[in-house]
Amino acid sequence: MLDRQRHPAPIDRTHLARQTQGDAGLQREVLQLFLAQAVSVRGELASADAETRHRLAHCLVGSARAVGAFALADCAAALEAAPHSAALADRLAFLIEEMQAFAAELLT
Repeated sequence: MLDRQRHPAPIDRTHLARQTQGDAGLQREVLQLFLAQAVSVRGELASADAETRHRLAHCLVGSARAVGAFALADCAAALEAAPHSAALADRLAFLIEEMQAFAAELLT
């Protein structure tokens, strides 16, 4: 279990609810779409060159912010700015895995 004061949830549920006007079905749908996108990006990151990392990161920034995955969005933005950084690519992959586990709890 995460210490929510020092380590906020991977997805800000309040933000997601605002974005979807409190519609639980829409929240699930949006979260599922984002999850599919993020998992796809994670799968491509390991073998991606810098140009591909830049493109993948760019694609995640807006959608991550839209669902309230702010740490993931910030990391994706940093990777977009520094696509040669293996450390940022690894961090982004970790944050996607963390978000995936958190989202699985929300979607059950």
